[in-house]
Amino acid sequence: MQVTGNVHRGVPERRRDTLERLAAERDIWVSTAHPDHGPHQVPLWFSWDGRAVWMSTGTTSATVRNVRQEPRVRLALPDTFDVVLLQGEAECFPEQDVPEDAADAFADKFAWDPRTEDAPFVYVRVEPRTVRAWRGEPELRGSVIMRDGVWLG
Repeated sequence: MQVTGNVHRGVPERRRDTLERLAAERDIWVSTAHPDHGPHQVPLWFSWDGRAVWMSTGTTSATVRNVRQEPRVRLALPDTFDVVLLQGEAECFPEQDVPEDAADAFADKFAWDPRTEDAPFVYVRVEPRTVRAWRGEPELRGSVIMRDGVWLG
């Protein structure tokens, strides 16, 4: 979504816009940290099930290694003007344990199913606890639209 101008949106409008973007966008930046190796950030494809972000990555990826040591993550949609940041705890699901509806939704969205690959993949689920959304400086104040897992407004 490309937006121009700095029209101040209220929390309900930012929530609606954020939910629309979570349903439509393809990529999300995933920030993790390992206690010994420090921060790691990578873009991944994702699907949104209405409550949580689902991503998939290789079993031996730095993202999976980090999440297993420190599950707190930050996610960001890739637009620096229409900012959406999510915070939560990640949970890893091996291919054989991922809920079928989540894996099917991911495969349908991308026309690619990690479960069919030769190398093993892990699904990473993040249910946000905090969501911030803003467009430009006028919306920085009051940017929190979810707190403690509850949508505001």
